[in-house]
Amino acid sequence: MLDFLTSNTTTIQHGLTSFPIILSITLPILLCILLLLPYLNPTTPPPKGCRRLGLSPSQRSNLHDEYSPKYTHGLPSTATEPESGIPAWRIKALFTYPIKSCAGVELEAADVIETGLKYDRLFCFAEFFPSPQPATASTNTSPSTSNEKENDEANGTWTARTLRDRDFRQLALLRPEIWIPDPSSPTYSPTNPETLSNGVLLIHYPLPPSHNPIITLLRTLHILPSQSHFTIPLDPPPNSSTQFPLTPVKIWKDIPLAHNYAHLLPAALKDLLTYDTTLPPHQRRKLSLFRASHSHRREIYRNAPRKQEIGFQPVTGFADAYPIHLLNMASVRDVAANCADEIPELSVRRFRANVIVQGPGKFVEDEWKRIVIGDSSGDGVEVYTACRTIRCKLPNVDPDTGVRHPREPDRTLKRYRRIDVGDLTNACLGMQCVPAVKEFTLRVNDPITVLETGEHCYIKMLAPGEKVEGV
Repeated sequence: MLDFLTSNTTTIQHGLTSFPIILSITLPILLCILLLLPYLNPTTPPPKGCRRLGLSPSQRSNLHDEYSPKYTHGLPSTATEPESGIPAWRIKALFTYPIKSCAGVELEAADVIETGLKYDRLFCFAEFFPSPQPATASTNTSPSTSNEKENDEANGTWTARTLRDRDFRQLALLRPEIWIPDPSSPTYSPTNPETLSNGVLLIHYPLPPSHNPIITLLRTLHILPSQSHFTIPLDPPPNSSTQFPLTPVKIWKDIPLAHNYAHLLPAALKDLLTYDTTLPPHQRRKLSLFRASHSHRREIYRNAPRKQEIGFQPVTGFADAYPIHLLNMASVRDVAANCADEIPELSVRRFRANVIVQGPGKFVEDEWKRIVIGDSSGDGVEVYTACRTIRCKLPNVDPDTGVRHPREPDRTLKRYRRIDVGDLTNACLGMQCVPAVKEFTLRVNDPITVLETGEHCYIKMLAPGEKVEGV
């Protein structure tokens, strides 16, 4: 027993004696890490001479209470809020999505142009699919020369990629910020590149996972950054047509010309979005980012009002089909209640709407044909609710994690929301909208007034000269 106590006492004394030595070694290392931390994981500097659009980081989202039970029940269209007196039927939140399938930017007020909310679906990622080669063609897999690459692009198709595509769920994790020139900024100059391009997108993205455990640990401890960023011009700068060439991009049945931003994509971003990084880069499908062209819009004819009715033919950029997507809070809460076992908190943001409204009861919007947003006495804007939104499996992807649920909410929607005779194989949620004027502004709390209701049919209406196709 005496030997045991003597042994332990010696061990404790040794530990106490060596503690200052350990401290003298580790303390300088910790101090160095703390001093270097701002340089190892720096904050992103703001673009020169610009201001950021959208809610500030300190502002609370207008969807902060989206899971409240109060949104499960509708109110009369004439009701008002008891405390504020504002109409019960009104805009709850506004979102624009600068890059198709990437994170949205929440706004208090949104300028609307002929393609929809300004900056909405302005950019889109696309993959290059080479044309099938003849059986006798060479199978050489060595890296191509620049001339060969140009020839390759003439023999294939750039095809838009979205969260619908299994290998592109990581798009949900890209977070763009819209920065526009601000003459009041101390760094503003009319000759700034940011000014000449009418602003920039600052795009944050997670770095691909590292195979090095030390790097993984340092990222977890926030000593090394786990995110990176890059900027792109909102408009191609003047005299830059060779840098941003107009290139055909296939989106659904349309193949508009769009500006190719391929040379601005970081290699790490391509690795993040590449479905198989085991392939050497020259064997992977090429990936690029495209900007919709001002002069090559996609005209809309299906169910949309015609030029004779509103004075112009509706157009869109990289949106699926129509300029504006509207969603009703009560309708989403009903869907959420029906799949709560699988997804306890189903966010409205999964459905990527531009205009989210509160007040109407669940699915009341299914029958809207025309509405006014804003003051119905004369200052409001008439909007055609052209058709219901046919849903795909895109909302199965969690916008916060990029994780795709194997079933929901697609399964729930198809169980009781296949209601449109134009497409009884798919479910509906939300409305596709076409404003009757080209330019105006939407604001949170703008009232909603219904002008006309009626039956909808999601059916392909024909453009002049277009051939008949099956529904």
